[in-house]
Amino acid sequence: RDGTLNPDLHYLKEAERVEIYRGVGDALYLARRHGYRVVCVTNQSGIDRGYYTQEDVTAIHARINDLLRGYRTRVDAFYYCPHAPERGCACRKPGTLLFERAADDLGIAFGESAIVGDRPLDIEAGRRLGLLTALVIPPGHEEMLAAEVEREGTRPDITASRFGLAVARILARG
Repeated sequence: RDGTLNPDLHYLKEAERVEIYRGVGDALYLARRHGYRVVCVTNQSGIDRGYYTQEDVTAIHARINDLLRGYRTRVDAFYYCPHAPERGCACRKPGTLLFERAADDLGIAFGESAIVGDRPLDIEAGRRLGLLTALVIPPGHEEMLAAEVEREGTRPDITASRFGLAVARILARG
């Protein structure tokens, strides 16, 4: 979510501050027109750390869908891990529990699905599930993310400078 659909404002609490990146609405509209279900799986350790509440996260997700309504699209479901990394839970990415719940809830087949993220841990989660993986590398972050990908050994199937381009490349693969 943060850094992929919307700017990462670090422990964002106020829903009214949420904006989506240019091109996200159009890309999600196209993905849904091509038969994809749109699911957002996000780590939200700010809940566990006491920076914000589950209600704040729910309001942010509602705001994202409100913004997407102008593009005649939406996120079908949001799943979030509220735990800090040191908890070692199964729901925090790169763990796959939330993806498995989404697949069960929405009838999603992993072999026909893709993940778009801005972190190597997104790619690692996708690899564990057999998803087509796309890493968004914003301009100015190429070297930092390339080093992180190399260190983590999580080379994506697709790279793109923005979300819309990643979705276009996924759709081009059929």
